[in-house]
Amino acid sequence: MSDAWFEVTEAMGRRPVAIDKDRFTIGRRTGNDLRLDGQDVSRDHAVVSREDGQYVLRDSASRFGTFVNGVKVDEKPLSHGDRVRLGQSGGVEIVFRRGEVAMRSETPDPLKQTSAGSDIRQVATLLEGLRAMGSSRVLDEVLALVIDSAIELSGAERGFIMLADASGQLEFKLARTRGRITLPGRTFETSVKIPEEVFRTGEVKVVRDLMDPSAAEAHGGTIALGIRHVFCVPLRLVHFVERADSPPEDKQIGVLYLDSRQRGALETQSTRAGLETLANEAAGAIQNARLYREAMEKAKMDQELRIAAEIQQSLLPPPTWSSDYFDAIGTTLPCRAIGGDFFEYLTLVDGSSGFVVADVSGKGAPAALLTAVTQGVLATQASYGGGPAAALARVNEVLIRRAVASRFVTVFFAAISRDGTLTYCNAGHNPPFLVSGTTVRRLETGGLICGLFETAVYEEESVPLQPGDVLVIFSDGVSEALNAAGEEFGDPRILECVKRNQDGEPKRVLDCLVQTVKSFAAGTVQSDDVTAVVVRFGKPA
Repeated sequence: MSDAWFEVTEAMGRRPVAIDKDRFTIGRRTGNDLRLDGQDVSRDHAVVSREDGQYVLRDSASRFGTFVNGVKVDEKPLSHGDRVRLGQSGGVEIVFRRGEVAMRSETPDPLKQTSAGSDIRQVATLLEGLRAMGSSRVLDEVLALVIDSAIELSGAERGFIMLADASGQLEFKLARTRGRITLPGRTFETSVKIPEEVFRTGEVKVVRDLMDPSAAEAHGGTIALGIRHVFCVPLRLVHFVERADSPPEDKQIGVLYLDSRQRGALETQSTRAGLETLANEAAGAIQNARLYREAMEKAKMDQELRIAAEIQQSLLPPPTWSSDYFDAIGTTLPCRAIGGDFFEYLTLVDGSSGFVVADVSGKGAPAALLTAVTQGVLATQASYGGGPAAALARVNEVLIRRAVASRFVTVFFAAISRDGTLTYCNAGHNPPFLVSGTTVRRLETGGLICGLFETAVYEEESVPLQPGDVLVIFSDGVSEALNAAGEEFGDPRILECVKRNQDGEPKRVLDCLVQTVKSFAAGTVQSDDVTAVVVRFGKPA
């Protein structure tokens, strides 16, 4: 038995983790003895070694460091009560503990308790225990406990719970019988009239004898199963607040149903009172369990989106690209975790340098998937040579063959050769600015957007460049950014940023553009991806 352990407190609860190895690893990678999520947590973050009865914490060259009691450490013997932090992650608290007593955990069995009060207390505390264990089956566990407790308390033979779905319709969740046995299937052989009536009225329904002529006609199917006695109670949230500005009110979230083949088995007054109290307590536990499961699912989705964002960023080139005849810098700022814009740098077969900015229709995951496809297709087609127009024509053909409905891409593709010739094709994209001294021109020659029209034709234009000329390629997330008054950022503000910084490095132009857009749109939610590439031909004297 280990005499040392970590007390780990996370958003979903607290859990003890025994340090039961001479070399105990901590990190984000699956397979660590203590696995923690978080952007500040490295895959292999730290190690605890057991040496001569002492536990020593060592940082494993983590990116954001390891801290003990707020002090960054590379190596530190641990003492009881020391607080360990990985990076700046404030969502996880880790406390080092010594001693075996605190590690023992006894989970009481609520079905061994005979009073309704004991059962209710166990229902109320079960959720916290499951949260501490990080159970993904928390709702199923709570439902099973509620039904088992009700059967034990009442002496019923069967029970089931139905919960309201998003549309307010009752949906079967779980059925159990004596002995804590789950009944198979997603339906329950009984009349649904009673549960629906109880949910609609919010009133307890007790049928003492279904063989009574007044009940037999309405519940013939249930009688055929041999059921005599039915008890059904609403699961009600008391003083539930729907919104912060709404008054508290009672809300039915489902029903608890019990039945028996014995006449009058559930009709004692004490049993009825106990079941109603149990149902009220259970409603809160069930609601919390549902919210907990939703939070777990959201956390999982957020983690998947973070991974997708990391993958998407890894597909982009480094922001800066330079040669002996140009300097370039680009950026993309998605409005969601993952975006539909990208920029790309390409070394073409004729020795010229290619610059691409593309904008996929839509947002979020669907747009990001098409972005990755388009990025790969464009790089492949550009490698065949023939110039920007030929490359975009081939990209259009490939996307048309994919036949993704209502999905298309605007693309600007420019190639700059060492002798200062800029050859470009604009496939429905915002016309970039080419600033040469006091002269400004828009680069509009090209064709239709890619992926929508099979007969689209693409043209290209060649423009001579002079040393110091600046090319600014941007997506509509720049020009169409909105401020709090609903006004668009517009092309004139883009051009103003360029002219103000055109004698400097491309980074000055890009920084000015991004910061000006952010300041302009302050107080509003970013509605589209912001992407821009700035290229300066020739080197400063």
